[in-house]
Amino acid sequence: MSARAASVPAAGAAAGGAPAAKTGLAALLTPQRMVSALVTTILVIGQLGFHILPSLWVLPLTLGTAMVFEALLSRWLRGVWPSVLSAYIAGNSIVILIKPQAGLLWPFVLGAAISITSKYVLTYRGRHLWNPTNFAITAMVLLAPQSIAVLSHEWGNEVWPVAVIWAIGLVVVRRAKLLHITLTYLACFVALAGVRAAILGLDWLTEVSPVTGTMYQFLMFFMLTDPRTTVSTVKGRMFVVALVALGECGLRLANDFGLAWAEPVATIPAIASLAVIGPIAMALDLRSKPAR
Repeated sequence: MSARAASVPAAGAAAGGAPAAKTGLAALLTPQRMVSALVTTILVIGQLGFHILPSLWVLPLTLGTAMVFEALLSRWLRGVWPSVLSAYIAGNSIVILIKPQAGLLWPFVLGAAISITSKYVLTYRGRHLWNPTNFAITAMVLLAPQSIAVLSHEWGNEVWPVAVIWAIGLVVVRRAKLLHITLTYLACFVALAGVRAAILGLDWLTEVSPVTGTMYQFLMFFMLTDPRTTVSTVKGRMFVVALVALGECGLRLANDFGLAWAEPVATIPAIASLAVIGPIAMALDLRSKPAR
């Protein structure tokens, strides 16, 4: 989640060709602020409705770790004090998605630390290649599978939380001019659910239902649409998310057929697919352009 949102270009231009300055509500509702509002909404819904936090200490501990790492690494490596919104988004995402064994607090701290550190270490031509939350969750599930799982069905089957999150989420990605990413992934997932249903002899609704879960909501509204880790063209973004959906389908089928190599990411097929395809696409896109 955590992703640093780029500023949306102004619709008009001021005299002399400079972009017109935004005023009023438009100036306040930047994509990054809207993303932080959405992740806060998800956290509030999850806690009030389903008690997803194992302890109230988890939230300040995780957010504090993320913000401290963001501030110190930015100051040390770049010489500037950063905005903490990116760390706030990443910390909340870790809190919501990670489900460690009862009583364990270290996964939240470690997840926040890995998430922010990846932004400063795993870079190419001045850009980080992985969405920070995506990298942290993938790494932790692979390194400590016995201690860490990912939030999946704990929110039950109630419609209202899904409706609220999707309504706000669609507004956010539209505001960031990244709605095409979310809709492309959704269309591909729905189509591939039909393919999986035909191969496995299952009901199509059963195969498509995971897209309403928390992990997939974070994927479509935060990870895939992170402006700092998406390729530079609209067609390229649509192609990449189609590949991510195809990779997710392949991982799920591999686990359905009992292939051992896919078992470590059985609980995070979509996140794992993005963790492999996303950085490759970013590196190729950056390599095709002159270095800044």
